[in-house]
Amino acid sequence: MPLEAGLLEILACPACHAPLKEQESELICTGGDCGLAYPVRDGIPVLLVDEARRPA
Repeated sequence: MPLEAGLLEILACPACHAPLKEQESELICTGGDCGLAYPVRDGIPVLLVDEARRPA
């Protein structure tokens, strides 16, 4: 389920404050050194660093 267009414009990575991009069921940090992937559950972004997946 895609997020509303306006929502992605105001969301930022809680760890580094870089913009996020939507990819499948995750929001991926666009920060070069960060790259955390935050889950989206039932259409709600879970922007908790403890819940984020580290880049591979």
